[in-house]
Amino acid sequence: GPALLFVKTSQGKEEGRRFYACSACRDRKDCNFFQWEDEKVSETRLAAREEYNRNHQPSFTHRQNVDRYKNFFLLPLSKRRFCQECQQLLLPAEWERHSDHQFLCNITTAQLKSPSQLLYPLENKKTNAQYLFADRSCKFLLNLLVDLGFRRVLSVGTPRLHEMIQLKASQEEEFSVRSLLLDIDFRYSQFYTEDEFCHYNMFNHHFFGGEVARETCKKFLYEENGERVIMVTDPPFGGLVEALASSFKKLMAMWSETEKEGHGNKEMPMFWIFPYFFESRILDFFPSFSMMDYQVDYDNHALYKHGKTGRRQSPVRIFTNLTPSMIVLPEEEGYRFCTACQRYVSSGNQHCEICNSCTSKDGRRWKHCALCKKCVKPSWFHCSNCNCCTLEKHSCEKNDVGCFVCGKAGHKRSACPSLSHT
Repeated sequence: GPALLFVKTSQGKEEGRRFYACSACRDRKDCNFFQWEDEKVSETRLAAREEYNRNHQPSFTHRQNVDRYKNFFLLPLSKRRFCQECQQLLLPAEWERHSDHQFLCNITTAQLKSPSQLLYPLENKKTNAQYLFADRSCKFLLNLLVDLGFRRVLSVGTPRLHEMIQLKASQEEEFSVRSLLLDIDFRYSQFYTEDEFCHYNMFNHHFFGGEVARETCKKFLYEENGERVIMVTDPPFGGLVEALASSFKKLMAMWSETEKEGHGNKEMPMFWIFPYFFESRILDFFPSFSMMDYQVDYDNHALYKHGKTGRRQSPVRIFTNLTPSMIVLPEEEGYRFCTACQRYVSSGNQHCEICNSCTSKDGRRWKHCALCKKCVKPSWFHCSNCNCCTLEKHSCEKNDVGCFVCGKAGHKRSACPSLSHT
C-alpha cells in the first residue's frame, strides 16, 4: 500500500529532508523502497517497481484460497498435508512440486481451526513482530468482551483472539459473538473466508482487497439489531504510534459513518494493547483513553510473561476509551478495586494520597518524590544535578545534551517544535 512520509534530520538543523519509505517494514533489508519527496522518478524505475511488485504477489488470491480450503477439508486425513517451508495447505496434485520440502501430515480439523498454531509466527521485530496472546490473556479478553455486552469484535492484528471467537462460535450454538480479522499476514486467507478475514496494513489503513474488502469491514461495523462493536488491536511494539493512531481514527470514522443517525461525538469502543511506556504517546492522540493495570502476556515471547517479578514482568497493558470501572480484573491474579480511583489495579499499585492516584505503571509499588512532585520507580533517586529522579548510577549529562534536531536544551527530539509531524 501507500508509503509513509518521513523526515531525515541533522543535529542543529531545523529543516530536514523528507522522504517516502515502506509503511510496514522498518528495515531496508526487508523492503528497499526509498524515494525523496522532491525526487523525479524515471519511467524505467517505475516500470521496474511494477515488475517487482508483480513478482512478489501471493501464489493464490483470497477467493482461490477459500476454494482450496473447501477441497482440502473434504480430503481424508491421510491426504491432508501442510508444507512448512511454503506455509501452505497442499492438495494431492501439488505434492510433487513440494517433494523436497518439510511438511506435516494428517492435518486434523482441530489444527485447521487453530491456524495460529499451525503457521510459524513471523517474529522479525522490524517487520511483523507476530507475538501471539497466551491462552490466559486470550480467554480473559474474550470473557471481558462478552461480559461488557459486545457481540462483534474487529480484531486488528489479533489472530489468536479471532481464532478463539471463531472456534467457540462453531462449537457452542448459544455463543453469539462474531469477529472480523484485519491482518497483514496473508497466510490467514487460507483458513478464513472474505467475511472473516481482510488483508490489511494497519500502518497506512490500506485494504489489499480494495473497495470490496473495505465494504466488508464497513458492513461488519454496522451495529445491526443492537449488536455492539468493539475494536481490539495488538500492533507491533516498534511501530510508529502516529501512523497507527491515524489508521485507527480512520477505522473509527468508518464506524461513525455506518449508523444512519450517526454516533454523534462518540468514539468506537476500543482496546489498544501496547507497552505502558507508550502511555503519553497514545494519550496525545486519544485523550479519552486510560491505561488498565492488566498484564497481557504472550506465548512466543521470552520476556512478556505474566507472574514474573520486578523488571521481568510483562510491560504490555490495555489502553481503552471505556469507563475504567467497567473493566473488571481477576482478583485471583492479584488485582483489586481502588474506590478512590474507581478502577481495578494490581496489588502492588498503592494509592498515593498526594497524587490522588494509583501511580505505579509496572506493578511495583512506586514512591512519591516531593521535589519532582510525582511518584517515581522504587529504584530511582532524586539527582540535584539533573534536577529529576533517575537511577542511582547514571552519568549527569542530561543538562549538557541538547535536542538532536535543533540542538537546543530543555526538550527531546520527539517534542521538538521544529519537527513537523507528518
